[in-house]
Amino acid sequence: MSNQSVDVKYTAVATAENGRDGRVASDDGQIDVVVNPPKELGGSGQGTNPEQLFAAGYSACFQSALGVVARKEKADISGSTVTARVGIGPTPEGGFGLTVALEAHIPNVDEATAKDLLEKAHQVCPYSNATRGNIEVSIGVV
Repeated sequence: MSNQSVDVKYTAVATAENGRDGRVASDDGQIDVVVNPPKELGGSGQGTNPEQLFAAGYSACFQSALGVVARKEKADISGSTVTARVGIGPTPEGGFGLTVALEAHIPNVDEATAKDLLEKAHQVCPYSNATRGNIEVSIGVV
């Protein structure tokens, strides 16, 4: 798949010190957090970690994409939530890989409509477009 052409309107900037066992800060000071590996990966678990930050970003972005789709479809998604579960682990090739499970709760539509909205949001969301074909991403209604 070729790279998308993007008319960039905003660029987020963050800098890490000491990788997974250090600090991450955005250039505008809105984010300034200690990062540590989770206990499950042998770390202290005292700070956040890149997977939590990715899950937060993906869930927020996907929720916004869901809103774009819902407005076009005239669907009521008020009270909805999107949860992203980001997994990390070793790959057979010797590196590490990610998985993502997106779970949406959309109380004001039936399950078939919810699934349709999620599939359409998955085509709109920039995180979904960036990860498509690179990592396993599942989508479900809860």
